[in-house]
Amino acid sequence: MEMAESATVTSKSMINIPAKIRHKYGIKEGAKIIFLESEDGIILVPVPSISALFGIDKERKDILLEAVRELEEEHRREARE
Repeated sequence: MEMAESATVTSKSMINIPAKIRHKYGIKEGAKIIFLESEDGIILVPVPSISALFGIDKERKDILLEAVRELEEEHRREARE
């Protein structure tokens, strides 16, 4: 397990994410963070920007295109019925 980082909650209920964590996970100004509650505590998950997701599905392009074609064909069949 890596060494833990800590932060202090301010009077306005804000915290600063330690620089080491921000750099490691690419968290920049304006980034969105999701707070997930679990039985063990709170998990912070950075939400990637739309531009960071561009092209993420390249490896599955053919599978995705085939799935879209199948859905379109199914919708056409249903529309004819």
